[in-house]
Amino acid sequence: MQKLVLVLLVLFGSFSLTSAQNIKSPSDFLGYEIGTQFSRHHQVIDYFKSVANAVPNQVKLETYGKTNERRGLYLAYVSSEANIENLETIRENNLKNVYAERSRSTGLLDGEPSSTDIAIVWLSYNVHGNEASSTEASMLTLYKLLTEQQDLLKNTVVIIDPSVNPDGRDRYVNWYNETKSTAYDIDRQASEHNEPWPGGRPNHYLFDLNRDWVWATQVETQQRLAVYNKWMPHVHVDFHEQGINEPYYFAPAAEPFHEIITDWQRDFQTQIGQNHAKYFDAEGWLFFTRERFDLLYPSYGDTYPTFMGAMGMTYEQGGHGMAGLGILNDEGHVLTLVERLTHHTTTGISTVEMASKNAKKLNSEFRKFFNNSNLNYKSYVVSGNEDKLNSLKVLLNKHDISFENPTSTKVSGFDYATGQQGSLSVDGSAMVVHSDQPKGKMVKVLFEPNTMLSDSLTYDITAWSLPYAYGLDAIASTSKVSSNKLAERKSLQKLNDAYGYVSKWNSMGDAKFLAELLKQDFKVRFTEKPFTSKVQKFERGSLIITKGDNKHIEKMLSKLNAIAQDHSQPLTEIYTGFSQITPDIGSPDIKLVNKQKIAILSGNGTSSLSYGEIWHFFEQQLYYPLTSINTDDFGKTNLDKYNVLILPNGYYGDVLNDDNMTKLKTWVSAGGKVIAIDGALRSFAGKEGFNLNLKPSEDVDNVEKNKNLTAYANRERESSNDFITGAIFNAKVDHTHPMAFGYDDNYFTLKLGSSAYRLLDSGYNVAYLNDTKVYSGFAGKNALQKLDDTLIFGEERMGNGSFIYLVDNPLFRSFWENGKLFLVNAIFFVNNNAYEL
Repeated sequence: MQKLVLVLLVLFGSFSLTSAQNIKSPSDFLGYEIGTQFSRHHQVIDYFKSVANAVPNQVKLETYGKTNERRGLYLAYVSSEANIENLETIRENNLKNVYAERSRSTGLLDGEPSSTDIAIVWLSYNVHGNEASSTEASMLTLYKLLTEQQDLLKNTVVIIDPSVNPDGRDRYVNWYNETKSTAYDIDRQASEHNEPWPGGRPNHYLFDLNRDWVWATQVETQQRLAVYNKWMPHVHVDFHEQGINEPYYFAPAAEPFHEIITDWQRDFQTQIGQNHAKYFDAEGWLFFTRERFDLLYPSYGDTYPTFMGAMGMTYEQGGHGMAGLGILNDEGHVLTLVERLTHHTTTGISTVEMASKNAKKLNSEFRKFFNNSNLNYKSYVVSGNEDKLNSLKVLLNKHDISFENPTSTKVSGFDYATGQQGSLSVDGSAMVVHSDQPKGKMVKVLFEPNTMLSDSLTYDITAWSLPYAYGLDAIASTSKVSSNKLAERKSLQKLNDAYGYVSKWNSMGDAKFLAELLKQDFKVRFTEKPFTSKVQKFERGSLIITKGDNKHIEKMLSKLNAIAQDHSQPLTEIYTGFSQITPDIGSPDIKLVNKQKIAILSGNGTSSLSYGEIWHFFEQQLYYPLTSINTDDFGKTNLDKYNVLILPNGYYGDVLNDDNMTKLKTWVSAGGKVIAIDGALRSFAGKEGFNLNLKPSEDVDNVEKNKNLTAYANRERESSNDFITGAIFNAKVDHTHPMAFGYDDNYFTLKLGSSAYRLLDSGYNVAYLNDTKVYSGFAGKNALQKLDDTLIFGEERMGNGSFIYLVDNPLFRSFWENGKLFLVNAIFFVNNNAYEL
């Protein structure tokens, strides 16, 4: 028997050696030493395919989707032969640990919690396209795991995503490969170290995918989450790069940690960091830990996995898009791509090593994470606009978070609207989200009214609570609210022949419906005043489609019915143009919606992220055409071809020179509309002919004096008094103004910075702050001083046209759903006398 075992061991060892010999190194496969060139996405995937073909018993490669530019998204599952053979069983057993608290009562999964000792490690590379060393490292990591580190794979499954953002990566790599010198130039002033706008960091729609994990607005994120939530790994690493003068950063993370993070998660981060340090110390490599990169904002590649029970970590290598193949940094060191990818490979292997050594503990602590009995709030009840509730359901479904309908008619607890204890009357259409579900800790993170901060110095925004973001009434209850499964939504009835049809106006669903009607050449009216037909009252902004306006459309009723059905848009039939309470349908107060021709500035001077938010909004949310005009071409652009010009956040000092500003004013005076967002407002503040003015602090001299007396070591912390890091405020709204149609008289706004503008002396203050109470998030005391009586949204008339000011960006990362209708209103309703082309 012993001889047989020995023979098998010899054979197995021989087989493993033979398998390893079948694998080409990245350098041999690519035809150049890895790190001496940037590899295009297709080359990287070809290498992964070649390895999977060489050792199919140890590598399973699958595609999980495509990008907007049709590049494939891939995952490689790397493990021992036995584990690959039982891959699906390992996955299912791991999910039993996630659902252990509820599996028997809900029937989500059969069987007892798993006692498996296999660790699941997910490595994500190149989420920022121009942080390109990590994808190179993914190839070398794969090779080393299968050749030098086979022992680590006996009790680990390593999931490798070689490029989370292939579109951004290829944008950077293709530019660099066609730009660089031969040999590469280490002078940072060389063109190869200075990317053109918009750079390779974001994806196709210029979104930062590392801020999109929770909001899942982008196709890459949506497709990745579908797989991620089927696996729920124990460890997740997001590989990044930072500035060329920064050494390597790895865990443990900086404060603030979100309060749901467990002691084990904190402790194991430190253990992993110490293991990395061992390898870095041996080579004399510099690194730092516990600084800058905190674990609070939930939409990162480290926080999202952490809040889902994993050890979520960010690793940051010096380099970024400036570094190229090699660059001379401020310390006189030539930082090379070879060096950068070597560091990433080292931490990747070290992570797998620590997971392998602690597989049993990782599994047991992972299972404990999903016990949510200690969460304070047991239920979150949200009610309000049905379309907004449905949008929230779509988001929760992306994360496998369940919800039900309340059976109570009144609930009590923390009232989001007032920021204190209260009660809310609800009906069966309201939603209840319980925290005693597998993703209960993520429920807390997303719904908690105000996130607890252990430190005011954070890397990102400090407020995101979903009831505020979606514009819904909400109660957080410390006792579980009774509920049952959601009732099925009733289907729409076919339309009958009538004088006209009226649609509500209070959600993005209504906006999409309007956009589709306009694209199909329907004539649509909207009302600037409430009216009553028969016994039904219709509010400001309601859309009216009359038979008389649309005689040019063949089979108008059937086409309208089809559009309404496609959009699940209920329409009310009216059989006369005579209203019981005026205005009548033919009134001047019921206006035609112009089929607006919209342009947006792009290129140098604009924020690529802000431009991308708007671009994505029009193409993937509103589905309405938009023309992009490069800022370099603005001087020669014929603005008369457009009704609306949108200026994203940005700096337009070079674009809006005296001649171009005169040109813009002339166009607006003739009937055009400019919509300026966030930093774009600075181009008009204080300028001749505009009533827009920045509001300084009330006591600037004292503030500056106090700064000068602050100790050097405390200067950064003291400066936080001047910051607003994504805090939520309650703004007053003039809901009679067309820009606010569909809103009530208040609006919870997400303020991203401390810039404040005085109320308009002439024009319309559509939304403004007259209360500086912070409902959620952090705002420094000095910043708060100047917020009282400041503008949020406004309109200033100039001749026949308008300048529209959006101080707070309603499209920020595309997750503040409740603000998007302000932009649509500004385009189609505000100053509707603007000429139609």
